[in-house]
Amino acid sequence: MKLQPDRLALPSFVLSSRRSLIGAAVLALCAGHAAAVTPFVVKDIRVEGIQRTEAGTVFSYLPVRVGETFDDDKGTAAIKALYATGFFKDIRLEEENGVLVVLVEERPAIASVDFTGTKEFEKDMLVKALREIGVGETKIFDKASVDRAEQELKRQYLSHGLYGVKITTTVTPIERNRVNVMFNVDEGDVAKIRQINIVGNKAFSDKELRGLLQLSTSGWFTWYSKADQYSKQKLTGDLENIKSWYLNHGYLEVNVESTQVSITPDKKDIYLTINITEGDKYTVTGVKMDGEMFGREEELKSLVLLKPGQTYSGDLQEASNKRIADRLASFGYAFANVTANPEINREKREVAFTFFVDPGKRAYVRHMTISGNTITRDEVIRREFRQFESSWYDPNRVKLSRDRVDRLGYFKDVTVETPESQGTTDQVDVNIAVVEKPTGNFMIGGAFSQAEKFTFTASVTQANFAGSGNTVGIELNTSKYNRTISFAQTNPYFTDEGVSRAFQVYLRTSRPPAINLGSYSVRQLGSNMTFGVPFSEIDTVYFGAGVERTELETDESSPTLYKQFVMQNGGPASGVGTATTNSIPLTVAWGRDSRDSAVTPTRGRYQRANLEVDFFGDAKYYRAIYEHQWYRPITRWMTLALKGELDYGKGMQGHAYPVFKNFYGGGIGSVRGYESSSLGIVDPYTYDALGGSKRIIGNAELQFPFPGSGQDRSLRWFTFADAGQIYQENQKIRPSELRTSAGIGLSWISPVGPLKLSYAKPLNSKPGDRLERFQFQMGTGF
Repeated sequence: MKLQPDRLALPSFVLSSRRSLIGAAVLALCAGHAAAVTPFVVKDIRVEGIQRTEAGTVFSYLPVRVGETFDDDKGTAAIKALYATGFFKDIRLEEENGVLVVLVEERPAIASVDFTGTKEFEKDMLVKALREIGVGETKIFDKASVDRAEQELKRQYLSHGLYGVKITTTVTPIERNRVNVMFNVDEGDVAKIRQINIVGNKAFSDKELRGLLQLSTSGWFTWYSKADQYSKQKLTGDLENIKSWYLNHGYLEVNVESTQVSITPDKKDIYLTINITEGDKYTVTGVKMDGEMFGREEELKSLVLLKPGQTYSGDLQEASNKRIADRLASFGYAFANVTANPEINREKREVAFTFFVDPGKRAYVRHMTISGNTITRDEVIRREFRQFESSWYDPNRVKLSRDRVDRLGYFKDVTVETPESQGTTDQVDVNIAVVEKPTGNFMIGGAFSQAEKFTFTASVTQANFAGSGNTVGIELNTSKYNRTISFAQTNPYFTDEGVSRAFQVYLRTSRPPAINLGSYSVRQLGSNMTFGVPFSEIDTVYFGAGVERTELETDESSPTLYKQFVMQNGGPASGVGTATTNSIPLTVAWGRDSRDSAVTPTRGRYQRANLEVDFFGDAKYYRAIYEHQWYRPITRWMTLALKGELDYGKGMQGHAYPVFKNFYGGGIGSVRGYESSSLGIVDPYTYDALGGSKRIIGNAELQFPFPGSGQDRSLRWFTFADAGQIYQENQKIRPSELRTSAGIGLSWISPVGPLKLSYAKPLNSKPGDRLERFQFQMGTGF
């Protein structure tokens, strides 16, 4: 059979010396033309033209197999199926002596996606975002997808106030039918808000309302906050802030009617206009309850914060709804819906509310899953859960579980999601996702001073050993003046009830730093064991006992206080020599931790009280320590952190307080801006800091996320004010003697360990104080 191409309006299939072209005939049939393919039995199938696509992939889309008859319908289906894959730019079907030949021309694949000129966004984030819309390495190149990606990229820049952005895309073919895609970005200048106009406000001034907005005109700190850069998302939030402000002051029917955003022709200045209709101010006259309340109407009504005679408040209404819903959720009604229906009397400007309660079905927890714990064992996390599978869903228990996991200190971030279980209406899943952080730590501390120039200390610890939740290892402190070798093990779940056990064996040797004129040596060999008994979810009481042998060695240059201790404890009358004491310290302590995170707390308290007493040893002393930390978010991005510490020690039965138990102050962790351990009185001959039996420390910090830190909550900068002092046993505590400082700092739990920097200005230093403005502490994690 032969058909000549020049006798047909459209090509069908053509016999050559070896092959007949049938693909064109199939396409003609698809278009409704009469040309047809002569059916034939397929002896074999061969694919030609593929470079990356496997032949098996092509075979899988063909509706015909060897031995079957190829006809028009199968040809049409084959071409449609192969085109639908998106892998091919051209497809032809040919027949050669009963062999079906599939000739394809592949679309190019994307070898790389790159950007130039991008400063506003991180490259990795852009690459990930574009890949989700089909433009990424190994993806099939599609011009429409690239154009869509370019428009999406431009939209993101516009949302950040970069209205002058210009984006051009370059597609460069390379070997093996691949292309490189390059997005060339000229970000231009950021458009700044020049003016914000508010129209229709009578009850509140423009200045008062502008203070509610995230957006603002340019000012001293807008370089950091970027509040003068227009963003549609920020504007939406600002309009909600204005509406909430009016609602909280009784304006129940307030309405933000419209906003106008205009930009100058040079795309550098933006003008905003916000139009408000205030309405009247309303007073609450009554509150009623309705719906299914299981006989708890009075209990639920007592949770309503809106009271008759009060000015209406939107926040109080929302808080009332939430309190009622949370109370029902504690009984398992996770999907309870509470609606406050107003009855408005516009003439009297009064409103009464009926809170309608729809508890829905009681919900149970189906599964509790954990993800992200590549090191920590599931059981270590799961034993902190206070919400259990197959029990009623309780949001308070879920939050408590999340906080307890975060307080372990093993994770950078802990998040909880509670999606409704698929296929059910009365079950939820609790999914906890964690981000591991290094729990082993090689710590280096250093400082710079005019006297000693650069000094440093180092130590090694390992917590969460092998993901077990136990702290096991050897601590080494290789400071030139303070050396420690310590083997310690802490099991936070020594019993199934949560009683912890910790023991330690240590050898410590301490000498004064080179800046001190006096010399001495304190060598301590000891061991202790402590048990912690939890009495509530946030309270633990500790009981412990230990033994300790201390050798204090002095020479002619030693401070007088150390010589006196040697004389009083069996040493030579001159005080130059060695005194040895054996002590049996007994400890009892209490700790309370309600912080939302042990790593980066933003809310809650941490309290610790510790009493150590030696009744039976040679030293005969007691020392008490109380510490209180308090965290409160001031705004969404600023946290106030306060810390106070009060320590007190005293000798018993006529014994002086042992000098080797003295408290010290100064440096990071106490009063920054002063050298470490330099506060308090000094020896009159050597001028060395002696420490003391009483210590007062106070710290206040305003903590902020570092610009550009993204989701890394641990990277923060802060401003601080410190105060503190050390007092001897026979000294009165005088607040006028406190040393104070203020400054700025930065803290970060980096991939290689914790880092803390501070620069402080002493505010009331006295002659003889050892100052050290810049201090740092850093470590390497593993």
